[in-house]
Amino acid sequence: MKVFKFGGASVKNAEGVKNLLHVLNKTGKSNLLIVVSAMGKTTNALEEVVDAYLKKAAYREKLNQIKKVHLEIIDELFLEESAAVSEKVETFFSSLNNFLEHNKSPRYDFVYDQIVSYGELLSTTIVSGFLEKNVLPNTWLDVRELLKTDATYRDAQVNWEETQEKIRKKIDRKHLNITQGFIGSDPNNFTTTLGREGSDYTAAIFAYCLNAESVSIWKDVPGVLNGDPRVFPDTQLLEQISYEEAIELAFYGASVIHPKTLQPLQRKEIPLYVKSFVNPDSQGTAVSKGRHLVPQVPCFIVKKNQVLISLSSLDFSFMVEENISEIFRLFHLYQMKVDLIQNSAISFSVCVDNKFNNLEKLIQHLKARFKVTFTPGVSLYTIRHFDENAIKLLEKNKEVLLKQLTHNTVQMVTRECD
Repeated sequence: MKVFKFGGASVKNAEGVKNLLHVLNKTGKSNLLIVVSAMGKTTNALEEVVDAYLKKAAYREKLNQIKKVHLEIIDELFLEESAAVSEKVETFFSSLNNFLEHNKSPRYDFVYDQIVSYGELLSTTIVSGFLEKNVLPNTWLDVRELLKTDATYRDAQVNWEETQEKIRKKIDRKHLNITQGFIGSDPNNFTTTLGREGSDYTAAIFAYCLNAESVSIWKDVPGVLNGDPRVFPDTQLLEQISYEEAIELAFYGASVIHPKTLQPLQRKEIPLYVKSFVNPDSQGTAVSKGRHLVPQVPCFIVKKNQVLISLSSLDFSFMVEENISEIFRLFHLYQMKVDLIQNSAISFSVCVDNKFNNLEKLIQHLKARFKVTFTPGVSLYTIRHFDENAIKLLEKNKEVLLKQLTHNTVQMVTRECD
């Protein structure tokens, strides 16, 4: 069995859904499970609904616009045969409205997962109906009945034993199956999410549980490039990446492959292919056991809108284990992802991702024990397999606030020069 994952860009409109059918006709349709993300920018639009709802601002217009977009796509795909799929979509919006009217929880993360998850439920319903219309019988699966997690909303941890049992019992390997990426459910059957871009991870979870032959991620790029072409000039296609190298790239923030995706695949040596849905016959990138990197070129990664925090003890004592353990306890408490660490005898610097907007609370807590300075809005650049030319390219027109080199990786925290 194979697992395909189609991201939001691949199904952003009616033409995208038609192209998904084209890809399946080219690559095969049986013994296949398809994981589909929300359409286009639907997740962003639903996040705006969450923010407006929790601020007690007007959100219905935003929700109605999302509904309008999906119904227009249905009309374009199904023409006079749209009633059945439209009815299913209307049911989802009724369910969402019911939650918004009766929810009593003020917790952002919980509310976020209950609302934003509808993007995938809508997209898979439309894709499933369109394939059915084009004589591709398929089974639509509600992933929340299969992928079980804990109750860490917005960053749920998978219950592997329960998930594996449910997936193996429910899925008929001989047929075409369609399900949602990014979402699952907790022990009380409330919806959870696996973190942004978690659909790749969903595909890997299913592949692991089904002992799949391979996973293919279909994107709007030729494969894995050695840098984001929107940021770095003259990028190159990486034809082959080892699991280990891909995990390193993902750890440092390469956006093509989700950091959690590779671990379950590596355990069972299931190859991952990153391919272009625009040109399904093209080579793409293979992530598998083998040579670390082909071709051997520098790989560039950037994380923007980071925060550089520098700490020192108030009495100039050493920054030793006791102090550092307290710092990391606070990072964990305030859900700060640490991307870079550098310390000396009396100072400790970190570059963090303020994903959960807890920076102000963290800084106030740190100031009780340490002298604190911080710089928001910095960029963290990483180069794997660097050379001098690659470093010079990144340093141009930037103020380097912190720089760290290891055997084959350089990281720099920078801000743009005025």
